[in-house]
Amino acid sequence: MSSYFEERAPCCGSHFWILLSMCWASVLFAAITSGLALGLLSFSQVDLEVFVKAGQPKIQKNAAKIMSIAKNEHLLLCTLLIAKSMALEGVSVFMEKMFPEWLSVLLAATILATIAEIIPLALCSRYGLSVGATLSPFVRVLMMVFFPIAYPLSKAGKGGELSLHETTIIAGALDLTQKTAKDAMTPISETFSLDINSKLDMHTMGLIMSKGHSRIPVYSGKQTNVVGIILVKNLIFCHPEDETPIKYMTIRRVPRVGEDWPLYDILNQFKNGQSHMAVVLKCGENIRTVATHTESKTPGHCSSVELGDYIRISTDASNWHSQETEYYSATLKSIMHREGDSDLLQRRSEQPDASSSFENLESLPTADEEVIGIITLEDVMEELLQEDILDETDQYVDVHQK
Repeated sequence: MSSYFEERAPCCGSHFWILLSMCWASVLFAAITSGLALGLLSFSQVDLEVFVKAGQPKIQKNAAKIMSIAKNEHLLLCTLLIAKSMALEGVSVFMEKMFPEWLSVLLAATILATIAEIIPLALCSRYGLSVGATLSPFVRVLMMVFFPIAYPLSKAGKGGELSLHETTIIAGALDLTQKTAKDAMTPISETFSLDINSKLDMHTMGLIMSKGHSRIPVYSGKQTNVVGIILVKNLIFCHPEDETPIKYMTIRRVPRVGEDWPLYDILNQFKNGQSHMAVVLKCGENIRTVATHTESKTPGHCSSVELGDYIRISTDASNWHSQETEYYSATLKSIMHREGDSDLLQRRSEQPDASSSFENLESLPTADEEVIGIITLEDVMEELLQEDILDETDQYVDVHQK
C-alpha cells in the first residue's frame, strides 16, 4: 500500500484518478475550515446573544446553533486550524504524486489561494452566520475528533492574557472619559456634614469618630450652603468639655465643580494637592468653566454673607482656585500657646489674622448655584477601578451590619 502512494501515478490511470479525487477533497476540506474560522469566530458571545433575543426568526435560529459551538473560542480555533493544516498538507502530497515538482507547487499555490482562501472568505464574510449554522454538526464532529490535540493547545499560553481585574481597570479608565461629576458624586442629602454654628461637644466628637471620615463639609443654615471643610486631624487639640464652636476651628476652602465636569479633569485637579474633596453644583453660568484653566479666578459675585458675630465669608463665585487653603482661628492660637508649639504659631502668624482670612473663605453658593452633592478623590478612584474602596472604618461597619 505504501508503494502505491510513493510512485508517481501515470496520467488517466486508476491511481491518478484516486489521487486527484483525494486532492480535491482536501482542497474542499481546507476551504470549509477556512470559511468556518471566519464565519464562526467573527461573532462574539454578546453578538450571538443579541441575535437570539432581538434578531429575525431565521437569524435567531442560526445564532442559537452557533452559540454553543463558539462558546469556547480557543478550542474551536485550534480545531479548525489543525484540520486546515492537515488538508493543506494533503493537497501538497497528492499534487506531488500526480505532477512534476515545479508544476505541483504552481498548481497547489494557485488552487489553495483561490479555492481554499479567497472564495471561502468572501462568502463567509457575508453569509457567515448561515454557513456556520448549516455546518455546525460537521464542526461538532471535528471538535470531537481533534479534541485530544486541540484541547491542550487551546489551554496553552493562558498566562499571557490579562486578568479580569486588569481588564476591569482598563475598561474603567476608558469609561472615565465619558463620566462626569454627577455620575460619581454622593448626593448632598446622603452626606455627613456639620453646621458651622455647632459645637464640638462630646456628642459631636463621638458622631465624627463613628463616621470615620477624614474630611467633613461645613455648612451654614442649610446643608446645601457648604462653606468649607474641616480636617478631622485638626480636631486632635480640641477637648469635648470646652465645646469649641466649629467656626473657631481651621476651615479649608472647598473647591466647586459643575455636575458636567469630566472625571478626568477632576482627577487632575485632585492631584494638585489643594483638596481631595469638592462640592458639585448644578450647571449654571457661573460654573461653566474649563477645568484645565482653573488657575485663573473667574469673576463672580463680590457681596458677602454674615455668619454671626465672628465670621464674614466672601461670596466670590470663583471655581477651583486656592492660594491659601487653610484658615487659622483665634481659639487654635490659644491651644498652641498652651501646648507650647511656638514654631508652628510663628509660621501661622505670617498668614492674615482670623477675621481677614475668613473673609477670603470659599464662597457660599449663590442663588443660581445649587449644591447637589460632594465628590472626593476616593469616588473618582472607585469609578476608575470599577469597585468599592473600603477603609478600616468601612470594614468595621460592614462586619457589624451582617
